[in-house]
Formats: sequence, C-alpha cells, structure tokens
Amino acid sequence: MKIFFCQVIQASQGASLSDKKTETFFMPIDEINENEGTGPETEHEAAQNDSLPADGQEASAEGLPEGWQHNRLALARVRVASNRIKEELGKVIVGQEELMELMLAGLLAGGHVLLEGVPGIAKTLAAKLMARTLDVDFSRIQFTPDLMPSDVLGTTVFNMKNSEFTFNAGPIFSNIILIDEINRAPAKTQAALFEVMEEYQVTVDGDTYPMGFPFFVIATQNPIEQEGTYKLPEAQLDRFLIKIILHYPSLDEEKAILRRFRSDFKLLQHTDVKAVFTAEEIRECQALIEQVHIKEELLDYIAHIIHDTRNNGDLFLGASPRASLAIMKMAKAVAAMGGRDFVTPDDIQYVAYPVLNHRIILTPEREMEGYTTEDVIKGIIQKIEVPR
Repeated sequence: MKIFFCQVIQASQGASLSDKKTETFFMPIDEINENEGTGPETEHEAAQNDSLPADGQEASAEGLPEGWQHNRLALARVRVASNRIKEELGKVIVGQEELMELMLAGLLAGGHVLLEGVPGIAKTLAAKLMARTLDVDFSRIQFTPDLMPSDVLGTTVFNMKNSEFTFNAGPIFSNIILIDEINRAPAKTQAALFEVMEEYQVTVDGDTYPMGFPFFVIATQNPIEQEGTYKLPEAQLDRFLIKIILHYPSLDEEKAILRRFRSDFKLLQHTDVKAVFTAEEIRECQALIEQVHIKEELLDYIAHIIHDTRNNGDLFLGASPRASLAIMKMAKAVAAMGGRDFVTPDDIQYVAYPVLNHRIILTPEREMEGYTTEDVIKGIIQKIEVPR
C-alpha cells in the first residue's frame, strides 16, 4: 500500500505565515482520494476520463499506441495536490474550471500566466486566491501610467549611517506576484519585467539579484478599454507561458454566484481558502513533470504546428521556438495533473490555443474579415495529421 505524506497548515483569520500551525500525518493514497473531492472537471479532463484510473493509482494506457504506455512515475502527489488546490479555489470561484486548471498547469510548468477578460469576471480574484492556496510569499503590484521601473524592481539608495549604497528590493521580489492591469503602465515599466520574467534575476547598477523559488507572475489586462492603456510589446507577451481568455459565466453559474454571496456582501468566504501546497512540494512536482514521457512523433507534431504558423497566409507573425517549448511543458503538466506520465495528442491540442493565442498576429486583411487567432489555430490543428 502506498503512503502519502501530508502537511495540514492551519491559520486563524489575519494570521501571518509565522503564526501558522503545521500538522504532519501519513495516510494511504487510496484513502486520501476516496475522502476528498476531485474538484471541478474540465472538458479536457472529461475527454481523458475513460483512460484514467481512480485517484492515487497509476494511469492506464490501454488502447493507446505502445510507445506511450509508460506509467512508471508516481504522479499521485501531483494529482492530489492539483485537486486540492482546485477544491480550495472552488470554495469561492463559481465555474471557470478551465481557468483553474490552466493557471495551475502554468505554475507546475514553471512559467507565467496572463489573464485577459472584461472587468468583473474574477481575474484578480482568481490570482489572489491562487496565491492563498500556496504557502509562499505573495506580492501585488497595481500598474498605473506613472509607475516607474524602480517602483517594481527596487532601487539603490545611499545610507547616511555607514556611507554606503544599499539596495532596497521592490515588490517584484516575492514568490507569487500579481500584476494587476499590466497594460496601464508605459513601455519602459513593462520592459523592466523582461529580464526577471525570463532569467529569474534583476540587475540594478551592475549588481545581479536572483529571485527565490517559486517565482510565478500572474498578470491581468482588460481588452476593452483603450484610453490610458499601453499595448504590451510582442517581446513582453512572449514571456508569458500562456494567455487565458476568460468569458462570462453561464446562466446557471450566474445563479450560483448570486446564491453563494447573497449573505456575504464583503466576500468573507475568501478566508475559507487555505494553503495546501508548499514551495518544496511545487519543486518536487515540477521535477516529476519534467520526467513525463513524450513520444518522438509528438515532438514532431508540435514542431509541425509551430512551423505552420510561420508559413501561414493568415498570419503576419508566427510563433517562435519558445512557443514549441511552451506547448511541450504545458502538455506534460496537463498529463501529470491527469495522473498520466505520458503525453497524448489531446494534451497538445488542448494547450495549443492558450500557448499560441498571444504569440501570433493576424494579417490586416484577416482582421478586417473578422477572423480570430482561435480560428487560425484550429485550422492549423485540423489540417496537420495526428500521430497514431
């Protein structure tokens, strides 16, 4: 019987991280998964469900090509952790299952996430609650037109007491960073994020300061408003592993939102969300995800998708090799969260749009005809032969 090591972190409302109490216990994996909810199920999870076992067991590859049948990694901890985080988020957020899964996959894949949607659909709320589920430091930066690079990164100041220059770190020096309304800051402030998002370090006055682990940026932007905003340059967009486009809730979800908060005007239910994932557990899960098997034919499949974006008459700008790596990383993360240690074509197709939608640019003719990047990406996937 497999044993799962678990830590439960308890904290009263308003308590700091140092005030939290940690209880350690051991439980059989089967018992954990039998007793806990599995969280909301996305369409992708439902499509994969027939080939998946019960939680805590190894995934079955029956019916899949022989080259994909590995099942040698113990991925129970990844699936249990992802289900617990989604369950915590589900205490407040109604619907948005795909948002939760993709945002968590972005964290486990070691990238950054850009959330785009109209005001009031839980972009900022989802990012803040995601940070609450992780037992790490959190920092929020509200981007404004007058924000300077030093306000984000930090600055060197002269200390009169010892007659030396010292570096005062900015809010970017944290583990989970929420950048709210990222497109409201001018280009020079956005450019200050280039180095830290790609190289996980900040260079100020010739000195380099490394970031701690994990370092996960969640940025939000509103696509509707144009006044007082600055379009993100392609180099900045390319540093986000994925861009998640949020939509309005369905009618049933809207009703559920009203019922959930009809007696909670101040949204006190936020305090019900607890930390269930530590930095060390994130590191362990990322190491497991790196070992998820991906068949040679699937690597070629990814390469063909990216290559087609560069030779597509509907696109002015195609995707870079960074996009190829992003699809591979996200596909591995999604597979591991589903309990599989092998990637399938469905995983690649599922993550292709969030990985590519902010990296490609339509031609002016296609934009005027009403085409979208989603139409182009779907067309590319449909015409490329799927490995069998």
